[in-house]
Amino acid sequence: SATPALKLILWHFLLELLGRGEGGAISWGSEWGEFVIRDPERLAKLWGERKGKPHMNYDKLSRALRYYYNKRILHKTKGKRFTYKFNFSKLILVNYPNLPTCQQVCMCVCVCVCVCVCVCVNVNANVINIFTE
Repeated sequence: SATPALKLILWHFLLELLGRGEGGAISWGSEWGEFVIRDPERLAKLWGERKGKPHMNYDKLSRALRYYYNKRILHKTKGKRFTYKFNFSKLILVNYPNLPTCQQVCMCVCVCVCVCVCVCVNVNANVINIFTE
């Protein structure tokens, strides 16, 4: 169910689903930072449930995803259907100075949704660690 007092952000929600292994709707792709929407309508339904918008569909959700292109949060992967890639190099503490940091030696972005989903990206090792607090 939606939480009216909490501003819900789609890319935070996507990271939350990826972090808990919601493989039916969305999963990590073959490249670093890449994710694949496996079931677009199911993903839209999950997002609609979280936002409290029962008429959410993939057209509306994909419009929201395109909004992130100019912000350089993510981009569409050319030649791969329903495949996007997070631009983790842009999601660093310089851009988000008020976010809590992870207790790891790596470039990190922690996002709080309903639970804290911490995404730690170690650029040198091409490793993405996701855990919840």
